[in-house]
This record gives sequence, structure tokens and C-alpha cells, in this order.
Amino acid sequence: MLRVRFSVTPHLNHFSNFSTICLWNSYIKEAVNQGHAEKALVLCRQMKQDGIQPNNSTFPFVAKACAKLLDIKQSRIIHALVAKSWFQSNVFVQTAMVDMYIKCDQLEDAYNVFVEMPVRDVASWNAILLGFAQAGFLDRVSCLLHHMRISGTRPDSVTILALTHTVLITKDPRFVGLVHSFGIGMGTLVDVSVANTLIAAYAKCDDLVSAETLFDETDVGLRSVVSWNSMIAAYSNFAKHDQALCCYKEMLDGGFSPDISTMLNLLSSFVQPKALFQGMVIHSHGVQSGCDSDICVVNTLVSMYSKCGDIHSARFLFDAMPYRTCVSWTAMINGYVEKGYMDEGLALFNKMETASEKPDLVTVLALISGCGQTGVLELGRWFHTYSISKGLKDDVVVCNALIDMYAKCGSIDEARELFYSVTDKTVVSWTTMITACALNGDVNEALELFFMMVDLRMRPNHITFLAILQACAHGGLLEKGLEFFTLMTHKYGIYPGIDHYSCMVDLLSRRGQLKEALEIIKTMPFEPDAGIWSALLSACKLHRNMKMANYVFERLCEMDAQGAVPYVEMANSYASAGIWDGVAAVRRKMKDLNVKKSPGQSIVQVNGKSSVFTVEDRDHPQALSIYDMLDGLILHCRRRIWTHSEEISELEWN
Repeated sequence: MLRVRFSVTPHLNHFSNFSTICLWNSYIKEAVNQGHAEKALVLCRQMKQDGIQPNNSTFPFVAKACAKLLDIKQSRIIHALVAKSWFQSNVFVQTAMVDMYIKCDQLEDAYNVFVEMPVRDVASWNAILLGFAQAGFLDRVSCLLHHMRISGTRPDSVTILALTHTVLITKDPRFVGLVHSFGIGMGTLVDVSVANTLIAAYAKCDDLVSAETLFDETDVGLRSVVSWNSMIAAYSNFAKHDQALCCYKEMLDGGFSPDISTMLNLLSSFVQPKALFQGMVIHSHGVQSGCDSDICVVNTLVSMYSKCGDIHSARFLFDAMPYRTCVSWTAMINGYVEKGYMDEGLALFNKMETASEKPDLVTVLALISGCGQTGVLELGRWFHTYSISKGLKDDVVVCNALIDMYAKCGSIDEARELFYSVTDKTVVSWTTMITACALNGDVNEALELFFMMVDLRMRPNHITFLAILQACAHGGLLEKGLEFFTLMTHKYGIYPGIDHYSCMVDLLSRRGQLKEALEIIKTMPFEPDAGIWSALLSACKLHRNMKMANYVFERLCEMDAQGAVPYVEMANSYASAGIWDGVAAVRRKMKDLNVKKSPGQSIVQVNGKSSVFTVEDRDHPQALSIYDMLDGLILHCRRRIWTHSEEISELEWN
């Protein structure tokens, strides 16, 4: 029985005085539209008690109320009322029943209602198509679409939107192209909402060129704010912050006013240090347009500043927030964790709990990841215990993160124990464990896990193949690496990305096959990045191939590769070959370009607090005590060496 959690307003007690069904329907509709679904059902029951029967306008509103409540019991009661009424053949009412069952996650019930409908219109077909599309039943969608066309029902723009939902599930660029062509054939692309959705679909299927083409082909007069937002979101999806900003400027020049979605999409594209200035500009625009008062925008700003390296501005915004959600706390904690500031992240986590804000799964995952990045094993173990206490023991996502953390902290045994305790392993679980073995040098176990995974009919993905190729690279297993590289394309239809090619270059280079490695780079279907050239340069140093080293170094200079790594590698290559003039030339170039080598860092954890040290570091608050201790240790070592030397001399003399 439905429990009512509200009190009916006084004027509703006089409904017996009303003689028309229209007035009842208006009140039921108002209750549904204002979000009072339970109230709408109570009104329907009162109406029946007053002897007034629902009509073809009542049932769709009541069905919508059941759908909002996700109440399958009430849905079946309403459906039974329809079956006993004069409206069991009404296409409008039956379509509402189909939609009601779909929203209550009862697809088969929805389908049964649909197939029994004596008459179906395009809205009926769209409802069932959308239901199966959102559930990911692609074969059923294809079959329904075929029968729709045979029945003579012409698809409309909503049909195309339903098909686009299917595209977003498959993320297959060929499929989105087919839907696009189908939309052109049906003449539905004049509907700007269809064009906007297809732009988003192309972007999510990693086809930015087609998204741009479709946007450019959309009539300027038909474009809406959503059109511009779709294109900005597409650029953000590819981290193309310059293009996103240009698109935003064109939007403003066209007389459109940005909304919250515009700000969120723009800020999402500025997630790298070199985009900080653009992010600050958009922040300023957000203040001018009043969007900065929206908590979602502020959360995104906190995340943007953190990812751009300006952690202080992120914390300033966070501290100034009048109220914070779990997302706010998590964004700031994640900002600290990604910068390696685990102490600050942990302190904020403790404040979050003190403020009675319950951490969610994302918060816990961020902190577990931080433990792995900084190598703080004891803290990682604490979060493992914390996860169990919060009922996350069987959450496979948390278990995968913990396996990764243990592996990065060097505790492969704990990673292995946890992996085998997981009952419902996913492809991510297997991939994480394979990566863990590769990271810790257990190459044979990584290979065994891969074959075990395949035997269990678990389909590896592109990250799984990257992990196994890294394992082969660590073990110098060139033949195995080539076998897996071929397997991923020929058997699983996975096209290798630049990371897979980088592994193959590394494998060939380690075996001294530098020409073959260079040939792979030249024949890749995309431009090589600085990472892949740097890997080859390191191999040139190892095998003292100065001719190729010079060629690779020139390519890196042409790319304007950031950081000192290529210069240091080239200088070391000259040094290993004894070409000291070359070393001097590289160092002069570094000086002229103001390229500085960042010193290495060490992290030591004492009493649960991490301390970071660099060469000749004097910034630590206990620097004097630390260096006194170091001097004492050095003196002690020297004394032991002297004593040992004297003992050896005495033995030789005797």
C-alpha cells in the first residue's frame, strides 16, 4: 500500500463538488509536474472514490508518476485499470504504459504491451526503441528499426536521437556515420537538436573531424547555445583548449550568452599547466555572467586550478565556498593527491569527516591512488581497512585500486593475495594484476595471467595488451611481444595506439634492433610524440649509435620537447662515446634555451608524515639536525673504512 508523506491541501477536500474530469486531470498533472508523484497517485485514487473514472488524459499523467517513483507494483495496478477501461486500445494511453514500464526497468513488460497494441504511431516506436537503446540491446534495436520501416511508419528526429543513444553505448565511429546518413535520408537533420546530439556522438566516438564538419554544416541561423556547447564539449573531450577557446569567442561574437554548461565544458578542457591563463580568463567571464555562484562551476574551477598546478588558487576557492558537497571536498583532496601532497590530502580528508561530510567512493579511490603514487604503504593499508569498515570490501573498483596501490608500493604479495580473493573479477582486475607483475619484474606470471584470463573467456582490451607488452619489454621478450602485437589486431580487432607502438620500439631497441625500431616509428599511422623518440634516444645511448642519436635528437628539438630529458640523454650519449665536445655543445644549448634539469627527489616517511628531499636541500625545518646526523653517519662510515683498512694491512704484514 502506498504511504503518503504529505498532507493534502484544504481545498482538495472539496473535490466531490467538482463535476468534470478535466479539473481532476489538471490537479493530477500539476502534482506530477511539480515533482509530487505520490500526491498524483493519491488524487487518482480519490477521484475514483468520488465515482469519476479516469480518461485518456488521466492515465498518461498517472503513468508518469509511477515512472518517477520507479514503483512497479503501482505501475501494474494502473496498467490493470487501463485494461478494464475503454482506453485499452488508445495509442496515446498504451504508449504511456510502454514508457512507464521502460522507466521502471521492466523492458519485457514494455515490449509485451507494445506488441499487443492494435495501432502504433511513431511515438510508440520511439518509446520502445529508446528503451532498448538505453539498455544496450543493440540487436533488438536493429530488429525493431527494421520492423518499423516495414510497417510504413516514418522515423522522425526522436528516432534518430534513440539511435544516437545506441551509438554512445557502442562508441563505434562507423555506427555514428550510419546513423548520420540515416538522418540525412529521413530529412531529420534540419532539427538542430539532432545535429547537436550527433556532434556529441562523433566526439565521444573519437571522431573530432566529423564533429567539426557537422557543426560547420549546421545553418548559422539554426544554431543554439546547445550547438555551441556541443562543439566546445567536443574540443574539451580531446583536451583541445585552444580550439575550445576559439569556439567560445565565435559564440560570443554570434551574440550568444554562455550558460553554466558552457563554463563547465570550457573549464574541463583547461586541465594542463600551459592552459592556466585561459582557465583564469574563463573564470573571469564566469564571474561576469554570474555562473561562479553555481556550486558545480566552483567545483570544476577547484579541479581546473589543481590540474593546472595552481593548488593555492584551488584551495583559496575551496575555503571561500559558503557550502560544500562531497564533490567539493573530493576535488580538493584529489588536487593535493595528484601533486603528491599526501599529508595535505589526508589532513583535508580528516576535516571532511569532522565536518560530517561522508566521503564517497571517488574520495576513497583518490586517496588509495595517492598512496600508490607516493609509495606510502602503511597509509595504503590503513585505507584498505577503512574501505572494509565502510562496506566496500566487495566493491571490485576499490579492490582494483588497492591491487594497483600494493603493486606500486612494492608489495606484490599483498596485491596477489587481494587479486585472488576477488570473486567477480573484471577485465580491469586482470589488467591491473598483469600490470602489477610487469611493474615488479614478474614477467612469467604476467604471461600466465594473460593466458588464464583468455581461457576464462575474458576479453582483453587495449589496456590489457599495453600491460602485457610492457611485461615483454621488461623481460626483453621480443618474439612474445611481436606475437601479442599481432594478436591484438588480428584476433581482437584492437588497433594499437601510440603507447603500444612505444612498447614495440622499446622492445626492439633493447635488443639492439635500432633500425627496425626507427622503421616502426616512421610507419605509424599517427605522428610520434616526444616519449617514443626519447625511448629510442635512450637505446641509442645504450648501444652507442651516435648517428641515429643525432637524428633522433634533432626530431625532439623540432618538436620543441618540454623539459631537460632529451638534452641530458644526448649529453650522456656523447659522454658514453667519449665525445666531450658534443657534451659541451649540448650543455651550451641548454644554457642558451634556459633549459634546467630538475633535481631528483626522495620521499621519507617518519611517524606517518612524509618529507621530500632533493640534492643540497636546506628548506626542511629540521635541516640542521638532519645534516648533523648525516655528518655523523659519514664520519662513522669513514672510521669503519679506516679500521677495516688497518685490519687488512696488519694481516698482510703478518
